[in-house]
Amino acid sequence: MTDTAAPRVARRPLGDAETRRANRHWWDRDADAYQAEHGAFLGDVDFVWCPEGLREADAGLLGPVAGHRVLEVGCGAASAGRWLATQGAQVVGIDLSAGMLRHAVEASARSGVQVPLAQADVLALPFADGAFDIVCTAFGAIPFVVDSAAAMREVHRVLRPGGLWVFSATHPMRWIFLDDPGEGGLLAVHSYFDRSPYVESNEGGVPTYVEQHRTLGDRVRELVGAGFVLRDLIEPEWPEGHTQEWGQWSPMRGRLFPGTAIFVSTKP
Repeated sequence: MTDTAAPRVARRPLGDAETRRANRHWWDRDADAYQAEHGAFLGDVDFVWCPEGLREADAGLLGPVAGHRVLEVGCGAASAGRWLATQGAQVVGIDLSAGMLRHAVEASARSGVQVPLAQADVLALPFADGAFDIVCTAFGAIPFVVDSAAAMREVHRVLRPGGLWVFSATHPMRWIFLDDPGEGGLLAVHSYFDRSPYVESNEGGVPTYVEQHRTLGDRVRELVGAGFVLRDLIEPEWPEGHTQEWGQWSPMRGRLFPGTAIFVSTKP
């Protein structure tokens, strides 16, 4: 954060407008620091699904993408979208944050791999029905909206029949623990069933960052309710020799319980 005071942290309900405003401002403000810390790990042209380091090149969760129309929601600096473009996909990346999209433009210039970009909200995708064969995101959009069920319905709308929707997010069981990569993060302190969002606020009480919690069952119901068929749930294991911490993700915790859930679903 750029504020000199530490944020005030709470678990409390928050409306859609406040949530959108807080997260858009957060990612605009934090974009430079985020890329400085994680840009090398993510690469300019690479598709990394999670802090465990699982790559699409190895996992193949999207299958062959050549010739397919792909939408990356919450694309951030769009490294995944550029990698998909090198595999022959026709990619569009969207993000709510102009700051993150600025990094996407800069990375495109560095790498020479260009993908169309748009500033847009996953709750109101500016695309026609059935416009894409694949929609995907690595930790983008879904954890940051109040009505993630509505986001699932929007993704379903822009997918063609038979289309694929794959997204990764923090594993729901991580919400039981403190956001600590060390031993303090091994103690269960929160109820798994408390869906109250995590909210950081400034000294004036204005929300500056909001992240949503859903249980595994919630996610399944959201997908099924939107009309998807859940094909797989990937819980990446912490790989041997991977020593890099990312926020709460660490070798210590990664050896004991999952940090990421990747949902693979199709539109019938």
